[in-house]
Amino acid sequence: MVLIMKDGIEMMIEGSLVMSDLKINDLLGYALESGSSDLHLSVGSFPMVRINGEMKKLQLPIMDHSTMDSIRDEVLNDNQKKLFKEKLELDFSTSLENKGRFRVNFFNQINGLSAVFRTIPSVIKNSEELGIAPIMNKLALKDRGLILLTGPTGSGKSTTLAAMIDYINENKSKHIITVEDPVEYFHSSKKSLINQRELGQSTHSFSNALKSALREDPDVILVGEMRDLETVQLALTAAETGHLVLSTLHTSSAVKTIDRIIDVFPAGQKDQIRSMLSESLEAVIAQKLLITKDGKGRVPACEILVANSAVKNLIREDKIYQIPSLVQQSSHEGMQTLDQDLQRLVSQGVVLRDAALEIADDPEKFEKGIY
Repeated sequence: MVLIMKDGIEMMIEGSLVMSDLKINDLLGYALESGSSDLHLSVGSFPMVRINGEMKKLQLPIMDHSTMDSIRDEVLNDNQKKLFKEKLELDFSTSLENKGRFRVNFFNQINGLSAVFRTIPSVIKNSEELGIAPIMNKLALKDRGLILLTGPTGSGKSTTLAAMIDYINENKSKHIITVEDPVEYFHSSKKSLINQRELGQSTHSFSNALKSALREDPDVILVGEMRDLETVQLALTAAETGHLVLSTLHTSSAVKTIDRIIDVFPAGQKDQIRSMLSESLEAVIAQKLLITKDGKGRVPACEILVANSAVKNLIREDKIYQIPSLVQQSSHEGMQTLDQDLQRLVSQGVVLRDAALEIADDPEKFEKGIY
């Protein structure tokens, strides 16, 4: 079977095609060549890819049970097959026959088996190549504190974190421990020593790995996601005791991120957590992606909150609602609202105004030119 790109989004097959002709390596090869971020395979549906944020249907037959079972058996090892049978869903990363690296999720749905393959670039881009603010490099070189990357799934959080870790690795002699689910970007030790751990492979949970990390002489700890109270508590403790901690949350703004962390805890602990967070927080970066003006890629737009003394006081005094106005007025300290960054992208001709308007925090004010 030969896969041919057509107009950058479609897949054509030479000769007659039966379901048994569908090979996972051909599909993954196409995903990489077409610039897809994700390949979706589901029993009962056409194969689809996501390109620049939009789902595109491939000109291929509907996936059937035997084809998906064959793909599962080719991709999963014996241990993963056992885990999938027990849990009915499985998340991991893998390399497939020199086709590149992928974050893979297998799951069951009402029609049968499904899988999503997310492409992982083999080269870690730096902040300039990604189009993110230079202050990200400055933040990465902090000696201690908590830095949070937030945004919806697929907003580039892992890519930005990888760039920050790589910047530390190139510029400082540190011990960096990452705890990820799964490991997406592989880092080789440069100036720093890097140890990467993966849930299910080298540790059972984020909280277990964090407890262990505090006894492993780290300088920098990357926690893939702060999912529960214990992980949040341990991350705050690590940041408070002299480590630089980087992590992610699925929140859409700096204020919502701070609220989410505090709300995880019981009422009786909230004052203590506000105090801990006010002491340890260094920055929150809320990131979204939008398509470029030429339609050939996506670019990040970021809200950046730097935790200066004024921000720390607002957190401690439970006046978080005042933070957005402070961010708006503090560009001299590297802070910016999402709408200010969107305006920059529009002014530079990187994105269309309509695309920016769709994700603006305050579309009405943005349209009037009030940022």
